Amino acid sequence: RTAEVPSFLEDDDQVIGFAYDPFTDHFFLRLAPGNTIRVVDRPARAIKREFAIDGATTRVLADLAARPRDGHLFFLEPGTANVLVTSRLGKTIRTLTLNNAARAPIGLALDTANDRLLVLGADGRQITWHDQTGARTDALTLDRAAGPSLAFDAEQREIYAPLRDRPGEIGVFDTTGKRLRTSEARGAFVDVGVRSFVRVF
Repeated sequence: RTAEVPSFLEDDDQVIGFAYDPFTDHFFLRLAPGNTIRVVDRPARAIKREFAIDGATTRVLADLAARPRDGHLFFLEPGTANVLVTSRLGKTIRTLTLNNAARAPIGLALDTANDRLLVLGADGRQITWHDQTGARTDALTLDRAAGPSLAFDAEQREIYAPLRDRPGEIGVFDTTGKRLRTSEARGAFVDVGVRSFVRVF
């Protein structure tokens, strides 16, 4: 609690999205206006690289997710049912349309065990699951509103998200939407990897 932790941000930087890759132990910070990604090497406590993504601009919170096996990044495009997929260096690979997605998605996570996306709707409660074609494969309703970010532990089968009515707390839910427990952690963004600590920014 007394350790000094660098933020890796300048005074005018605004973080609007966050993802974590547990295999490289890197953070991905999405900065306003939304087309800049700053990659932080956590063990080295240093900025690894920074790159721009063409066409990805937004000034609202816009979650993202990282796929460790190939380094692909998945970006929510606010106000749409689209997810932009890029390489680890920001090269656009494709745009994925989420069929029958929750209204105006605000949270995005990846189930690495099944290569599916979890999408949190604007109400902070409905989560839909989608395969890599965008097809909806499942849905659930959280018993408590959460957001604006989402994380999924594919090994423990647990969903993490900041609680809307309890600032400074992260809710942990099972895959039926039932809240299992809460953790104290101040931050708008959360991500988690298999056998790794929960990361909050």
